[in-house]
Amino acid sequence: MDVKPQTDPMSRSATNDAAGAWNGSSASATTAPGSDVQKPDSLLGFAWFLVKLVLAVLILRSFIFSPFSIPSDSMLPKLWQGDYFIASKWPYGYSRYSLPFNAPLIPGRILASAPKRGDVVVFKHPISQEDYIKRVIGLPGDTIGMVNGRVVLNGTPLAQEQAGNFAIPLTAIDGCPSGEWRERGLSGEPDCLIERSRETLPNGRTQSVLDFAMIPQDNMAPVTVPDDSVFVMGDHRDRSADSRFPAEAQLGVGMVPIVNLVGRAEFIVWSTDGSAEWIKPWTWFTAARWDRIGTGL
Repeated sequence: MDVKPQTDPMSRSATNDAAGAWNGSSASATTAPGSDVQKPDSLLGFAWFLVKLVLAVLILRSFIFSPFSIPSDSMLPKLWQGDYFIASKWPYGYSRYSLPFNAPLIPGRILASAPKRGDVVVFKHPISQEDYIKRVIGLPGDTIGMVNGRVVLNGTPLAQEQAGNFAIPLTAIDGCPSGEWRERGLSGEPDCLIERSRETLPNGRTQSVLDFAMIPQDNMAPVTVPDDSVFVMGDHRDRSADSRFPAEAQLGVGMVPIVNLVGRAEFIVWSTDGSAEWIKPWTWFTAARWDRIGTGL
């Protein structure tokens, strides 16, 4: 799984605050002196408040914004393990996958709109239905191939130029693939250096991509994207099980049906290096990657 849906702490906080306010005023407003019995209308009013709160949260998460987290390094260097980001739900329309538990309440896709090349999209895996995140490279009708690690789109290799090495702390990556190391500043913590390139799509969108070795998927015969699907890739090309691989649970995603799109990644709202401990509150702050918060995607 490339991305994890997050529960909304606001609903819990708002419920607790409301409950606290209600408890604090209940003695004078709803009970007689010395009595612990609540009036029925007060209980019904509080229950109705909870129902409205739940509905508001469901509407927000289903149709406007939803939070997710990054558990892998397949979208480096743009997204790191431990990043938490917000995805907007309206750009591509709505389907059953927009709803909690994939509830089959929306037939097909309504208010549908096609993604653009370069969009970073959250989608449901065609087989496992887990949430994944990748970048859209090919649209319906495009032909996509790979030659020595370079994407060939509709017969033309994408423009690509070297952009220097990318240094990433080992806390944000599943091991250093290249074997190149350096010391990071005064902390002495090891970083991994990975070769980085700047790739440009036909619409002018650019992204940094990482490629540290030749793998079989760096050479791929051209395939045509079906009319109802998109071709997606991870920015960390040698660590991404994407549309270059057949759709299998926990493995490749194949061609992603447009109906499976959940939303478009927008910006990072929190990022942590994973070193925080609940019993040590000060680590909640020292583990934060403050410079990543607010980064647009």
